[in-house]
Amino acid sequence: MNGRAAIRSALLTLAVLAGDGMAGDADYRAIAGGTLRSVLPADGVASPAIVAPYLLRTRLVTNAEFSAFVQHTPEWRRGQVPALLAAPSYLSGWSGATDFKPLAADAPVVHVGWFAAQAYCASEGGRLPRWYEWEFAAAADDHRADARDDPAWLAHILGWYADAGKQPPHSVATGQANYYGIHDLHGLVWEWVEDYSGLFVNADSRASGDQKLLDYCGGAALSLADRRNYAVLMRLALLSAMDARQDGANLGFRCVREPAPHEQGPRP
Repeated sequence: MNGRAAIRSALLTLAVLAGDGMAGDADYRAIAGGTLRSVLPADGVASPAIVAPYLLRTRLVTNAEFSAFVQHTPEWRRGQVPALLAAPSYLSGWSGATDFKPLAADAPVVHVGWFAAQAYCASEGGRLPRWYEWEFAAAADDHRADARDDPAWLAHILGWYADAGKQPPHSVATGQANYYGIHDLHGLVWEWVEDYSGLFVNADSRASGDQKLLDYCGGAALSLADRRNYAVLMRLALLSAMDARQDGANLGFRCVREPAPHEQGPRP
């Protein structure tokens, strides 16, 4: 482990310990996992990824929920978080350290960096989703486990990018849940993922060993090999400047828990 990775690991340990111990009553759904045709092939070229069973939070974390978290854990209040763990813009849309007004209580919390998001998830007994977990669930529409080959569905997702970030995000879960019972994987905010080491470049670059960090995902899980997917280029432009302490006005998160043996979920 290099020096930068060691520092990041130590900061994460402190972040999670600070946020641990406030298990909530959020709704999680069991997803059985399986084989995934991913934009990030498991072998760096073409092999599918194998996704283990997991529990995914059905809704994005809201302003009200994050306010309860920072009330319980003052270490994560705006103005008290160490600069190494949060940017100056952390929770900048809130009127106070624990007051999310004028933002809506049931809108997704934004302006939260990776460390703070991971600490919140630890407080619910979970963690941020890994890229493959997020992508697996996000491939579904309301009646198919994988709708990514449907041009109409892709066009619907791409339509979100035209207006993304122009207004604060609206309330969570106002639309129909997807096949797995998960809301807002597309069309509301981008989402943090746990694993920074995901490679989000073309297959030739992955095969040659070039490394890039995947900071957050959202909008659509789309292949760089598919030239119809212009949203990927926009996402790459956004990702290029991100690091763990940074945040964004259109960047939220949800959490994952490890399933018990009886919580594996049905396979599609």
